[in-house]
Order: sequence, then structure tokens, then C-alpha cells
Amino acid sequence: MRDSLSELKPDPDLPTPLYIQLGRRLAEAIRAGWWQPNEALPSERVLSDQLGISRVTARKALDVLIEQGLISRRHGSGTFITPLTEQSLNHLSSFTELIAQRGFRPSSVLLGRDVGLPSYEELVTLGIPASAPVLRLKRQRFADGVPMAVERTTLPADLAPQPETIGDSLYAYLDGLGRPVVRALQHIRAANAPEEIASLLGIAVGDAMLYVTRVGFTPAGTAIELTHSWCRNDYYDFVAELRR
Repeated sequence: MRDSLSELKPDPDLPTPLYIQLGRRLAEAIRAGWWQPNEALPSERVLSDQLGISRVTARKALDVLIEQGLISRRHGSGTFITPLTEQSLNHLSSFTELIAQRGFRPSSVLLGRDVGLPSYEELVTLGIPASAPVLRLKRQRFADGVPMAVERTTLPADLAPQPETIGDSLYAYLDGLGRPVVRALQHIRAANAPEEIASLLGIAVGDAMLYVTRVGFTPAGTAIELTHSWCRNDYYDFVAELRR
């Protein structure tokens, strides 16, 4: 955190409302790394005292940042920098790779693992016989200890010997077997958190989420992975670069 916040002081001579100016400058400071993920942001009182503005202006500026997903309020504790994870839609990476690239510590908790016959969706998506068993994994994914997503992954069981050795990264496991995922089709839609998912991610039932379906393919073009992910939209963002 910077010792002085004077650079963030809004200009009363500009036509733009003070709280919008402050909100923009705070957002720029957050993106520039003034504060680290999960670090407390200066309180309304501190902003008011150091910048010579009213607490109402400070509060409204913080409200802007909350709407943008850059900070979150914790009851009785203050406001904290959100460890937002941006995933490019132009590059394929695993959750573990993505989190590590952003400077966070990735981790996972295995919630369930079983082998059984494929459902209709799994059969069609993976292009396997109805009699071919599949391995299903259900995992809770974390960044610096913060629950970010819940994933349900299915892959052909014969392609995943010793599934108990799968660690935080499924892609690293498949790489080690010489069966890397090199291409994926990903569908993203808005959804409301069901009770189980909300409980696992520490959010309210019905909260808006990102629901992602990914089908991963080997170099030979064979579908090897079907993953459904429930992602917190306050911590997770997808970014696409568009050109004309």
C-alpha cells in the first residue's frame, strides 16, 4: 500500500462528480498493483481525511469499485481487493496454469471421484460407446485459499489409469500420459447459484455466476475432456481480444 494517497485526490474544478473521479483513480491504482489481492483498501474515513473529501463521496467511490468487481465488502472488516482472475478466450490454459500466471497460489479439493457408464451427454460429447466407462471428478478450485469455482469433469476411464494420482492440474496429469489437451471448445452463460454450489463457494443461493462448459481435444482431434464449471463472477472474468 502507498504511504500517501494524494495522487488519488479528485479535482473539484472538473465537471465530473468527485466520487466518479475517485472511483476511476482507485481502479487505476488497484490495476497498477498499489494493493495486493485480499489486502484491505483504505477505509472511508482514511480516504476522507487524506483526500479532503466527504465520507459520502468516499463511500460512493467504493460502491463503484464493488460494482466493477474490483473490491468486496466483508461485514465488520472493511473492503478488500478482489483476487480477480481473467481468462483469455484466445489461449487455452488449465485453471492451475491460469491462477499461477496471475501470481496466485492454486489449490484444489477433491469432492468426489467415481467410475461409471456414460450419460447421454457424456456419450455424445466424448464419442465413446455406451458400454465404455468414464471417470468423473468433482473438484473445488481455490486461488490463495479463496474458493473460485466448482468443476465437474468427465473423461474416458481407459485414458486415465491411476486416477488417484491426479493432482491439482488435470492437464498436467494428461500431459504426463502423452495425451495433452491442445484445443477446446468453451461455452459460457450466465446462471444462478444452486444451493450446493453456493454453499461451497461462500455465496448466496441464486447469486449470478458464470457457467462454463468445456470440451477438450487431443492433437488427434479426439474429445478427451468434458468439464462443467461454476465460476464466481465477482472473482472470475473472461477476456477476448477482438480485431477488425
